[in-house]
Amino acid sequence: MPPTPLLPYYQALEKASQRMLDAARDGDWDGVVRLEGACGLLISQLKHAAGQSDLGREERQLKHRIMQRILVNDAQIRSLAEPWLDDLNATLGGRPALMH
Repeated sequence: MPPTPLLPYYQALEKASQRMLDAARDGDWDGVVRLEGACGLLISQLKHAAGQSDLGREERQLKHRIMQRILVNDAQIRSLAEPWLDDLNATLGGRPALMH
């Protein structure tokens, strides 16, 4: 069985993280949550594929640049989410969120 190419998974994650950022900028927090679920599925698929394939030097460099962009998107999403989470906390009467 030939190795599964890994870069398309990283590229799909980058696109999903950009769409999450766009949704956060629009205040579409339901969309952010849906896209977060899609990212989780992509990460699971990537972990499985990574066990079957390796990246070459150039591919690792591209992966590194993609991951940096994903981290920047994530930081921006978190920054946008903080006021929304503060509002949600205030709406819930200051009660700490329940973790499941």
